[in-house]
Amino acid sequence: MIRLLRKRKVASSETPKGSAVVLSINNNNRGLDFLVDLIRQVRPSSYRNREEANLKFQALLYRLQQDRAVLFSLRRALLSQFHRTQMVSALTESGVVSSRSFIQEFLGKIRHKFIPPQRKTDDFRYVIGRIFYVKTDYLWIQSLDPELWKQFFAIVGLQVNLEDPLITEQLQKAMLILSYRVTNLGLEKEILDHYDDAEDALHPFFEQNRLVNIYLERNKWDPGSPQAAIILNNVTEMLYNCNQSLEWIREQNAYRGTSLAQTFVLVRLSQQIQRMLIVLDALDKNSHFDSDRFLIFFQALVRNENRLNSLREFLSENLGYVAYQIAEHKGKKGEQYISNTKLEYWKLFRSALGGGFIVSFVAVFKNLLGLIKTTPFWAGVMYGTNYSAGFVLMDQTGSTLATKQPAYTASAVASSLDIQKMGGKPDLRNLAVTVSKVSRSQIASFAGNLLVVFPLSYLLAWSYHAMTGSKIADGAAALKLMADQHPFHSLSLLYACFTGFFLFLSGLIAGYVQNHVVYGNLRERLKVHPRLQNLSEKRMNRLLNWVDNGAGNFAGSVSLGFFLGMAGPIGKIFAIPFDIRHITISAANTAIGFYGLDHQVALTYLLTVVMGVLMIGFLNFLVSFSLAFFVAVKSRGIRLREYPEFLGILFRFFVKHPLDFVRPPRGERKAEELE
Repeated sequence: MIRLLRKRKVASSETPKGSAVVLSINNNNRGLDFLVDLIRQVRPSSYRNREEANLKFQALLYRLQQDRAVLFSLRRALLSQFHRTQMVSALTESGVVSSRSFIQEFLGKIRHKFIPPQRKTDDFRYVIGRIFYVKTDYLWIQSLDPELWKQFFAIVGLQVNLEDPLITEQLQKAMLILSYRVTNLGLEKEILDHYDDAEDALHPFFEQNRLVNIYLERNKWDPGSPQAAIILNNVTEMLYNCNQSLEWIREQNAYRGTSLAQTFVLVRLSQQIQRMLIVLDALDKNSHFDSDRFLIFFQALVRNENRLNSLREFLSENLGYVAYQIAEHKGKKGEQYISNTKLEYWKLFRSALGGGFIVSFVAVFKNLLGLIKTTPFWAGVMYGTNYSAGFVLMDQTGSTLATKQPAYTASAVASSLDIQKMGGKPDLRNLAVTVSKVSRSQIASFAGNLLVVFPLSYLLAWSYHAMTGSKIADGAAALKLMADQHPFHSLSLLYACFTGFFLFLSGLIAGYVQNHVVYGNLRERLKVHPRLQNLSEKRMNRLLNWVDNGAGNFAGSVSLGFFLGMAGPIGKIFAIPFDIRHITISAANTAIGFYGLDHQVALTYLLTVVMGVLMIGFLNFLVSFSLAFFVAVKSRGIRLREYPEFLGILFRFFVKHPLDFVRPPRGERKAEELE
């Protein structure tokens, strides 16, 4: 099956003092212990220390060349493990999701983090897990110079005969298992529902399984026949057709939406198909040992075992495409918050004025609700209802709240360098232009909100006092309203970060709901709902249009309202420093507090509080935008750290056109102008 070839030169029969003892091929336990100890000596002190890893591996190669006893022991240890282990599970299970559902797999990984799964000692994955037991081993193994691995294979004399009956039998068994799994997954509801003609859609999934069975039957009676090779080529073609079907579904998801269940099935199918292609490649190859291909498989095997129970990787792989769809729906809404022309810029500014008008009343009502004596929970419910009503009203009137923009514009920014849409390297110049558009749009919105909130909130506080004879807040209460916004004498900046997270989370919820509306085909389902049949055609169309265009915004506004409303009461209930600071609400509170103190506030203190309000707004934007941008970029498979030149491009653009970040240029700025 696997042979370890000796060098032609005859080594000295004497074993140097202190050298390893030559192992017997039948001593499996000692052979495994030998390999564990050998890797322990080679393992660097830190997986980040690439230089140390290469030096230790070079030292191992030198020792193998100089000490024949160690070389013979290594050969025997390797041969003893290959002789007794089964490769089928490594080919069908390692790095491949096996559970029936996302939740089942997720919970299984959590359980196995505490108590690892039991493996048979003749399972090749058991051997890999024992030898490379440190969870970061795969990192330093990948960092080793490939030439060192080639030298290692040459010194040890490793040769894999892919025509050996034992290897062929295991490869064929693995191929059959994978083939049935691919067929079974191709019948899942999440796949079939995307096709109008199910028969054509299922053809490649059924056909590959039929061909695999024909190949196995023919190869059983006539091993190595030319017809068998032709059948394997046809199986490969069918698998590529299966992959094309999966890609077509992903493309459809751009406007049909997706779900976690569907994403999980697509991930499993992709993994099974790719593993089948690897097995087919091995069955179709000659007996020549390809050290590069073997090294890739070995590194992947170690990595899969090290990352077997990684929740982060599992979530990243399975949630990534769902996050992409959510980000796409957010990005479409975010485009309306990005101004390209002067007309759009001033339109956004005017809508922000409307947002400031509404939020001024929301802030006043919130302070009036605070005068009602009730438990913290019900106070939070009242505050949340008040905020939600205000945010929903803004959506219905087309008004803009500046801090809601970042969660949406971040996705639109990410789409400007989307690999999936453009292919190849992201367009960093276009990204710089988009950043300038977001900057000026955000400034316009903040300016529009604040220009109304400060004076209108003050005017409302004065009007309330004139009509009722009492102030919304006076004395200590008014002072507290201002002190709560002070950047140095309170935790306002920390609370502003909490608010930024809630702004991001509400945007995520809005995108998720909109994706669910599209994926669940909610419009067509409501049309045939028995309880809605009595509605007039006009009302039905109004409802359906609202579901299509407003359900996501409504969910995001309501969730944001209750996030902000419940934060302070939760902090009181649990006696922890937990609250929110939102720039427009903080601005309104500052104006109400200033009026309540009869303007008896030191100028320096007032200016510091106003500066604190602006810093709150900056943190609201920074946290919300950063989190949303991270999710949007991550879901597109882009790693910005691989493009450090972007900061230079952005800086040069800012130096050349600084006013573009504040107001729109006379003509639309092109990415080519950054050259």
